[in-house]
Amino acid sequence: MGDDLLLASLSQLKLAMGTSIFFAAFIFALFLSAVMFLLDFPLIYALIGTILFILFQYLIGPFIVRVGTRLHYLKPGENQWLESTVKKLAQKDGVAIPKLAIVPNKTPNAFVFGRTSRSATLAVHEGLLTNLNKEEVEGVIAHELGHIKHKDYIVMTVLSALPLIAYIVAQSLFRAGMISSYSRRRNKEGNAGLALVIVGAISFLVYIITFLSVMRLSRLREHYADAYSAYLTGEPRNLQSGLAKITYGLSIIPQKSTQARAFYIGDPTMAKQEITTLMKNKQEYDLDKDGVLDEVELQRAMEKEAKSTWSNLNNWFSTHPPTFKRILLLREIEKEMKTGRYTNKNVYSKI
Repeated sequence: MGDDLLLASLSQLKLAMGTSIFFAAFIFALFLSAVMFLLDFPLIYALIGTILFILFQYLIGPFIVRVGTRLHYLKPGENQWLESTVKKLAQKDGVAIPKLAIVPNKTPNAFVFGRTSRSATLAVHEGLLTNLNKEEVEGVIAHELGHIKHKDYIVMTVLSALPLIAYIVAQSLFRAGMISSYSRRRNKEGNAGLALVIVGAISFLVYIITFLSVMRLSRLREHYADAYSAYLTGEPRNLQSGLAKITYGLSIIPQKSTQARAFYIGDPTMAKQEITTLMKNKQEYDLDKDGVLDEVELQRAMEKEAKSTWSNLNNWFSTHPPTFKRILLLREIEKEMKTGRYTNKNVYSKI
């Protein structure tokens, strides 16, 4: 299917992955350097600490995801339709066939994780198989195979814990600094706790910067996987309707937030926010006042929400692009396909 052309057009995603790794690691190393300086340790320990932490996260990350989601690996023949569908789509573009797992969860979702393309696991929620039709599930599977094709999930595994560790350190140092400052003021001693507060503030800044960098990559990779699904299946409409069902399903079924939510095709927290926003403005979008948003009204609602300043600002802190932006991208690809100009040269041209 023109594999070389596909890879050539992935330059934006590759650049984002490379810069995210460098930027997050560099900022994290600066943060550790400040800590080592205050503790009067050699600065080389900061570099060693950064490398060891990234390596540790790379090794332990898949295990944490596996245990946290309680997934069940499928035995050969246990779900023949799912196995054959994944195999058919993977072989269509030469993607390594992943291990398959089912997550005992009623929410409609799916994700890929692992250390390499050859050891990747594609996990599907029970809720996805029961709430979506086969064509929509196929669109979701193609999306997840896109992550394997792009290898972006490996980068997310490495980076996902860097912002979290900086946040934990910032919180700890703030508390320690405040307690130390209060204690020393009572004893009329020097304010040594101020140093801890300063380092805590630096840690919090590191958290914000690394978090925004990782979130930007997380959103971009979802757009690329959506476009790849449209290309691989030739039916972008299937993923469009699948994403709509996933977002609605995630918004009505309670689910605790998880550190693995950046790996999912849909973020439960964001889905609730999206549906709540649309329902708040339902009267504005319901043009015929029949109490239901039909396809045309829903499209106009999504287009308006996509242009919202608040939505764009809030998007900076999100693991996924808003569903309406993802659907609009797929509709643009669908229009391109109908013209006959959509080829493997411009799979990602609409991103």
